Amino acid sequence: MTSKLLPALGLLAAFAWHTPALALAADEAPAADEAPAAAASKTEAFLSSLHPATGNVAIPGAKATLKLESGYSFLPAKEAQRVLSELWDNPPDSEVLGMILPSTDMHTLLEEKTWAVVVTFVDEGYVSDADAAKINYDDMLKDMKEATTDDNKERLKQGYPAIELVGWAEPPHYDATSHKLYWARNLKFKKADGSTDGESLNYAIRVLGRHGYLSLNAVAPIGQLAQVRADMPQVVEMAEFDTGQRYTDYNSSTDKLAAYGIGALVAGGIAAKAGLFAKLGALLFALKKFVILGVAAIGAAISKLFGRKKAE
Repeated sequence: MTSKLLPALGLLAAFAWHTPALALAADEAPAADEAPAAAASKTEAFLSSLHPATGNVAIPGAKATLKLESGYSFLPAKEAQRVLSELWDNPPDSEVLGMILPSTDMHTLLEEKTWAVVVTFVDEGYVSDADAAKINYDDMLKDMKEATTDDNKERLKQGYPAIELVGWAEPPHYDATSHKLYWARNLKFKKADGSTDGESLNYAIRVLGRHGYLSLNAVAPIGQLAQVRADMPQVVEMAEFDTGQRYTDYNSSTDKLAAYGIGALVAGGIAAKAGLFAKLGALLFALKKFVILGVAAIGAAISKLFGRKKAE
């Protein structure tokens, strides 16, 4: 193993490099003078401790099931959380329910070009799709770009990179039959001097259910767009709520109705209501903590955007 490795989905050249043991927890990390072989051994031990599942996998926390295609695997909640925080150096997130990987070989977690899908569940209630056919996503994108740009001065002031919402890498699509929504955004990060600090593909899938929605977020280097785009239709088909928990099982007399619709899910979901991305660590799990915090300001921008629309 070389002396340095770019962590999986590492997108910021100036900050993404780690030692061979990557970001293993402090009690496992090698000492500064530890031999590369020892560091590599610890990384290997970490990967060996993972137990990827294949085939049909239940997700109790969401009352859903993943029907994994051949060649895919799934890490359960605790192991996925360990990968995010210990291997990829992100803040702990106990809400992560698992991770879909396009491989059964855990060594791919160390590869620069790998990608993964982080699974969470948002129990905000039944999200109405009544507005789905009326949304102009081009207009929405313009407003999102403006709102994001408005907050860049403050982000730079606080030491965070500026963010440019470049555009749709994949325009939003909603299937009214399967009640699944997906889209991809191209995000670019810039330093105070204007130089590019990194670029990310954020591919999002939302599976609507009776009590909330299943959130599947794939993050990859923008250069992997073609591969992710080719694989994502399979991932969309894999996720289903269990019988009794599906969108068509909604009972308006007893079940909670979400405070937002399809449009808000695309523009930021919870951000539109709460003013922040509660799941942003999962959305951009390959990035450093300071970048995640910086991007979190997008949520506030979207909140202001929706507030402005309402006022108008």
